[in-house]
Amino acid sequence: MSSGETSFKIHTLYSDHHGWLQSWLRRRVGHAGDAADLAHDTFLRIILTGRTPEADQSRAHLTQVAKGLVIDLHRRRLVEAAYMDALAHLPQAQAPSAEQRALVIEELLLVDRVLGALPAKVREVFLLSQLDGLTYSQIAQTMGISFAAVRKYMLRATHLLHAEMQASDGVNGL
Repeated sequence: MSSGETSFKIHTLYSDHHGWLQSWLRRRVGHAGDAADLAHDTFLRIILTGRTPEADQSRAHLTQVAKGLVIDLHRRRLVEAAYMDALAHLPQAQAPSAEQRALVIEELLLVDRVLGALPAKVREVFLLSQLDGLTYSQIAQTMGISFAAVRKYMLRATHLLHAEMQASDGVNGL
């Protein structure tokens, strides 16, 4: 398909369904501004992926993409709220700047995304180690797995997190 044909398909998709999508999103998120942002992001994602749906699948495709973005928005807000709650317990002098808060939230979202992609056992081992402070032996006993499995799962989780952080730094450092 030529770029002219793709542009025409995107234009048609947008003009035929933007209003409907924005209304659909407004009912889901309850805020017109968020709905407008999510509708914009939905079309942007379709443009960036280059996967324009056939005319008879337009609304189903838009809905699928938009649902993912709504989930991302809710997850982001949960992470932001948890972080802001943690900051509320700090003395004012230790509170990070707005820029520092934004950077930390982006890193937390990256960690959340990576952990969400891990198999359940790997994620549980990582969280027991990093959040609960359990030793590998304690994790092995708690989960009924071998010490070697705990070590393997931790290596897998930390390797993936490190790789994603490196990739993120590469993108952000451009």
